[in-house]
Order: sequence, then C-alpha cells, then structure tokens
Amino acid sequence: MTAIDTVKSRIADLYRTDPDITANINLTASRSRKTVLSGVHAVIKGVYPNIFRIEEASTGNPRQFTFRYADVLTKTIEISELGIELAEEKRPRTARRQ
Repeated sequence: MTAIDTVKSRIADLYRTDPDITANINLTASRSRKTVLSGVHAVIKGVYPNIFRIEEASTGNPRQFTFRYADVLTKTIEISELGIELAEEKRPRTARRQ
C-alpha cells in the first residue's frame, strides 16, 4: 500500500465515522493571495477517487476547499485526526553503497 493509498483510506474512514476534523491549511491560491488557517474546525464533505472536500466556517462564512490526497503528504493541509504517524512514514531504505 502506497502512502497515497494510506491517506485515502484514513480520510475515507474519517468521512464514514466522524467527518468533523481539526485542520491546518496553508494554500497559495495565486501570486497575491495566500490562505493560512491554523487549528480550524472543518467537516469532510466528500471523498472521491482523487480528491476530497472539506468545509470550514471560522470566518463566519462557510468556505469549501478541495484537496488532493498528496496535499496531506506535502503538508498543504494537516489533519490532526490522521495522527502524526502519516507524516513520519518513511519509504523503504535502499541498500547503501560502500
């Protein structure tokens, strides 16, 4: 199972069991606009083969964001409920040449 498959599976499990999450979001939408949200309450609204959607309302107006599963691995979005073990997963080491 690849790291992406692990992320997909964990997010799908959260969506089915308890879609309320705490997220840290760091997005650059364009050259002039950057969105940074830390520790916001969000709800997973949909899980699809290549993307997932969340909704947050920390500013009073609900906003929806769409992310790729790779965004979790690159830390564009961090989901507290996934745990730190995802970030610490390492690829198998290759033999070093001596």
